[in-house]
Amino acid sequence: MSAQSIATTAPLLFFDTGVGGLSVLREVRKLLPTAPIVYAADYAGLPYGTKSEGELAARVPALLGRLVERYKPQLVTIACNTASTIALDYVRAALNIPVVGTVPAIKPASLMTKTGVIGLLGTQATIRQGYVDRLASEFAANKTLLRHGSPDLVYAAEAKLRGEKPDQPVIQAAVDGLLSQPGGDNMDVMILACTHFPLVQSELQEAIGRDIQFVDGSKGIARRIEHLTAGTIWPSVPDNGIFVTTGQLDEMDAYRPVLQSFGLEHVETL
Repeated sequence: MSAQSIATTAPLLFFDTGVGGLSVLREVRKLLPTAPIVYAADYAGLPYGTKSEGELAARVPALLGRLVERYKPQLVTIACNTASTIALDYVRAALNIPVVGTVPAIKPASLMTKTGVIGLLGTQATIRQGYVDRLASEFAANKTLLRHGSPDLVYAAEAKLRGEKPDQPVIQAAVDGLLSQPGGDNMDVMILACTHFPLVQSELQEAIGRDIQFVDGSKGIARRIEHLTAGTIWPSVPDNGIFVTTGQLDEMDAYRPVLQSFGLEHVETL
């Protein structure tokens, strides 16, 4: 048996605070429909957006170390903008397998805008990162970049995937946080800089009330994963994927229908 065919037994590991990373997995499934998947959600640590850089720089590598030891993936994707902007370098230093991060899609947004006004919607932790400042300086120096942190939008997305109706005032407040800033009336592109946020894109669009382009990093991440695993011989049919949580198992009951729609049939605790 070749090294390539042996590698097919090693899954792709996705990591997020909750189910936001499903927006990334959705795009990966389009390119690699039969790749074995382990999806890990750090519900015990939710939300990351209000935690300090020091907390996350310690927590994320430690959790991923345990996950890699248990599931032996061939690649890790940190499907969380906050964790990536703070802990990506620490994780890469700790693991000896490829690690793909998630960063705000400032470069593609700068190419899409016609008005030169871009909105960046993320968590409080993401929007204040120096990494975002560097991306803005490099790719959007001649653009107006409006930023707004909306931690409650994470919970709205979580509610939607439990089959509940997202809290409309939370959706509206997130949108107004960008539109109310100077230049907000001319914003024509919105960066969804949290993997949870594409899950409520339709609700955000309705709250804005006019045409706007949305962009997030999920398609680029999927292409990167496809590139890094090129040559791998995947199974002919998808295996039942694994969803692992750091929280309580019974708290996941409401999510099971949507998890199963992503092929995540088994739910475990870490």
